[in-house]
Amino acid sequence: MTTDHKNSKTPDTDDSKEAGTAVQSEIDVSPDAGVAAPPETQELKAPAAAPGEVMPAYRSLRQDVWRQFRKHKGAVAGLVILIIIVLSAVIGPVIWPYDAFAIDVPSANQGPSMQHPLGTDNLGRDVTARLLIGGRISLAVGFAAALFGLIIGLALGVLSGFFRWLDGPLMRITDLFLALPILPLLLVVIMLFRDSLKELFGPSMGIFILVVGIIGITSWMQTARVVRSDVLAAKQKDYVLAAHSLGTPNRRVITRHILPNVMSVVMVALALGVALAILTESALSFLGLGFPADFPTWGRLLFDAKDYLQQAPLRVIAPGFMIALTVIAVNFIGDGIRDALDPKLRSK
Repeated sequence: MTTDHKNSKTPDTDDSKEAGTAVQSEIDVSPDAGVAAPPETQELKAPAAAPGEVMPAYRSLRQDVWRQFRKHKGAVAGLVILIIIVLSAVIGPVIWPYDAFAIDVPSANQGPSMQHPLGTDNLGRDVTARLLIGGRISLAVGFAAALFGLIIGLALGVLSGFFRWLDGPLMRITDLFLALPILPLLLVVIMLFRDSLKELFGPSMGIFILVVGIIGITSWMQTARVVRSDVLAAKQKDYVLAAHSLGTPNRRVITRHILPNVMSVVMVALALGVALAILTESALSFLGLGFPADFPTWGRLLFDAKDYLQQAPLRVIAPGFMIALTVIAVNFIGDGIRDALDPKLRSK
């Protein structure tokens, strides 16, 4: 009886050994692999592309912005025109054979010719050369004044939107500047400080600093209001609240989380500010309160040529056309930047 009982348990023992061997063979990947990791601890891998399927190419934010910008035909045309204008203003006076300041009285008030495509002025100076050198000054004033106004508007807009206790006072100051009549204010400031700045920095640099400063100081209000509204919306986002909960300093929250989210409106404001600054400088020069007569900006060329409209119309048309073309090109570029930085349009 004892022997039979032992023999009856032997098959069960053998079956369990075989089952254990089978389980071990399923776990072992290879003789040298050892025990495989449980399924929940294995590394997850991205699914591979099926045969014949093309995976979408990765695009960075810069590539997405440029792709969307290229879809705006007006913005691309404006960018090309602006590049041509800037290159003409920078390189043109160097390669043009005539000096913009050389006086040749016997050649005064000549009409268009092969030597002088736009004719000469009342002192015999080549109008084309003066138009090219005037582009340098007008563009420099436009970009410098727009950048100065942008810095002021961005700083006040961020402070007003982020710090609640500064919102009221800063917005009241903004409303005060918006209520001021800009053109009379420009005229008064230029008349008061023109002579003192000329004595301090020289006739050319003094008037440049004065014009850039007064245009920048009177053109920051719209930027500040738009930036403030975007900051108020951005600081309610979850990632900003999480940064505050982790004890992140306000300075780092502003530079790391707030400023990147308002850069779209900042770029658009910069583009539109350049156009406004060029128009303002041209208006001041046309009124005789901008740069002196020996400093040929586009507005100053219009002012000097207004008395010769019947005799030499090209002297008026050429600088006016350059002002209009530059402003239109910059406005189209601003529209293209606005569309390119819009995440809804960029995702299409």
